[in-house]
Amino acid sequence: MAESKQVFKKVVLAYSGGLDTSVIVRWLQETYNCEVVTFTADLGQGEEVEPARAKAEALGVKEIYIEDLREEFVRDFVFPMFRANAIYEGEYLLGTSIARPLIAKRLIDIANKTGADAISHGATGKGNDQVRFELGAYALKPGVHVIAPWREWDLNSRQKLLDYCEQHDIKVEKKKGKSPYSMDANLLHISYEGEVLEDPWAEAEEDMWRWSVAPEQAPDTPAELTLTYRKGDIVAIDGKEMAAHEVLEYLNKIGGAHGVGRIDIVENRYVGMKSRGCYETPGGTIMLRAHRAIESITLDREVAHLKDSLMPRYAETIYNGYWWSPERKAMQALIDDTQEPVNGDVRLKLYKGNVIVLGRRSDDSLFDEKVATFEDDAGAYDQKDAAGFIKLNALRLRIAASKGRKF
Repeated sequence: MAESKQVFKKVVLAYSGGLDTSVIVRWLQETYNCEVVTFTADLGQGEEVEPARAKAEALGVKEIYIEDLREEFVRDFVFPMFRANAIYEGEYLLGTSIARPLIAKRLIDIANKTGADAISHGATGKGNDQVRFELGAYALKPGVHVIAPWREWDLNSRQKLLDYCEQHDIKVEKKKGKSPYSMDANLLHISYEGEVLEDPWAEAEEDMWRWSVAPEQAPDTPAELTLTYRKGDIVAIDGKEMAAHEVLEYLNKIGGAHGVGRIDIVENRYVGMKSRGCYETPGGTIMLRAHRAIESITLDREVAHLKDSLMPRYAETIYNGYWWSPERKAMQALIDDTQEPVNGDVRLKLYKGNVIVLGRRSDDSLFDEKVATFEDDAGAYDQKDAAGFIKLNALRLRIAASKGRKF
């Protein structure tokens, strides 16, 4: 039941134009007797967002915001995350997680601009997204009110939503061949949940995947490409300079064509449950492999290891919705500082689901052939020094062993 004592004059809703958020528009209007402002973001989900305007207008919405945020999304959110090589629980490249702080930011921006006294979203009470949206909103505007209809109403099934539409004369598009899965897409990834995937033993159906071919169906001829890095970010592919979102669009296309980027995982949600999901992240998979390759020759050993030790905490921070937190900002400052020398080129081969590093080069490389060579190093490294190094590092082990300690 809604908070009957709370009065809102204007509410900004994160609006997709789909069934759920269309119902939410009318539900907000009726439950709170308020004006609704809709905000629709183009994050590269691969579908036209402009039709949301006509749907919102049909619901009586007067203030409608539809924004192309692809460049900002990749430049200011995806790229900083990939500087950290962030990956959650060893597999998930955080495609949904990293989109939420930008949406929260724009909801608050629009609320401030329009004088709205609340924001609303269509995330359910079982998922992580409600946490991400709301933590972001409260961090950016502490006094904002958040309305989460899925935690208030009793329209907890698709049929009840459809019945509500019929009762309130809400036109719903019935798409032929609509996927039965719960899906979320942006330029970084597309996710699939629900239906057969709710059984962790059941194999994902091949016709579920949208962005990539199966590795066994990928071309027999590999693709090669060279990525150019500047301060940890990709700025060119095969010598052609590109904007951040163009980089990811290109890598998604070529990666998907070669079967790169599919994963099927069971993850631990922040709200406490385990959830099985399938993800396609072709561009991100390529970016992660290439970034580690360029870092391998440009980062000092201890700096690289410090970064690696922070990464799980950084990834968990984003997954749980704390992008706008002081700890994420502090970690980001350290990470970004390490990226100053991360410049140069990485040469890759894509082949049947694999991303293979062929070479890496940089004017900032710390790789010294004179020292690393197995041939005559002309005195660049005195191998006799290794004896003392080993003895000093073995000292504690020798002392413990002499006292009869067993390991």
